[in-house]
Amino acid sequence: MASFTVTALAPALGAEISGLDLRAPLAADDVAALKRAWREHLVLRFRGQLLSDPELLALSRVFGELDPPGPNPYGKPFLAEFPEINVISNVKKDGVPIGNLGDGEAVWHCDMTYIETPPMAALLHALDVPPSGGDTFWANMYLACETLPRALRQAIDGRRAIHDATYNSAGMMRKGMKDVTDPREAPGARHPLVVRHPETGRAALYLGRRRNSYILGLPLDESNELLDQLWTHATQPEFTFRQQWRPHDLILWDNRCTLHRRDSFDPGVSRIMHRTQIKGAAPVPYEQPGTMAA
Repeated sequence: MASFTVTALAPALGAEISGLDLRAPLAADDVAALKRAWREHLVLRFRGQLLSDPELLALSRVFGELDPPGPNPYGKPFLAEFPEINVISNVKKDGVPIGNLGDGEAVWHCDMTYIETPPMAALLHALDVPPSGGDTFWANMYLACETLPRALRQAIDGRRAIHDATYNSAGMMRKGMKDVTDPREAPGARHPLVVRHPETGRAALYLGRRRNSYILGLPLDESNELLDQLWTHATQPEFTFRQQWRPHDLILWDNRCTLHRRDSFDPGVSRIMHRTQIKGAAPVPYEQPGTMAA
């Protein structure tokens, strides 16, 4: 029997886990139960977790091999002692940012899909949060896929899209990149638009980011029209969960079947998050579209 409780946070996805102190090693039964809850709810929230960075790293390894953060615009790790940890923050010290993404909106995205083997999961630990703003939203890409209109589902069957590497989710150009005006020329991985989750076997939309995306083999205007339809459908409020952060909240999410975004917040207040991610594998196309809901 698991030693914690699971409480759903929204109809589409998200659950709160209560009764665990994540600073201590987890019992094998609890790990197994956590992974079952995670597969069911896609996003897990743990409140009041006073984790040190080594404790965050130890917890992250429970879910798989650590994956180093992607390159940030400043070209070096934010924490030299813990290079596996990415810092998400608007704070500056001596005029130099201590973290990534600033205080603006971070648009809907899936993490690091511009590489061939994107991370399977991420953990985000809130150290300092503003009194309002900076909320994070997740969207369920299983539901988005299952509810696709038949014509739209057929239009993307078997197709792949470019996942642009040029810009991050805050619109900042990544180090070493050049501006791209034609999505067909964007650098980045080419992934299936519908993927099979390696653990659940379920079909999920796999969209990455909208900017500079392009569906291979289509005229550019046709690709843009289809992508606009897909993004409008996938980010409907009924597919989402909203996280209003408290200090020491920890969120774990499945990067293979969700999108997420962040609201902007007052630049005069600080927001500091420490983030880890878990190594993943190349996305696999879902090859039985006829079994998805019409």
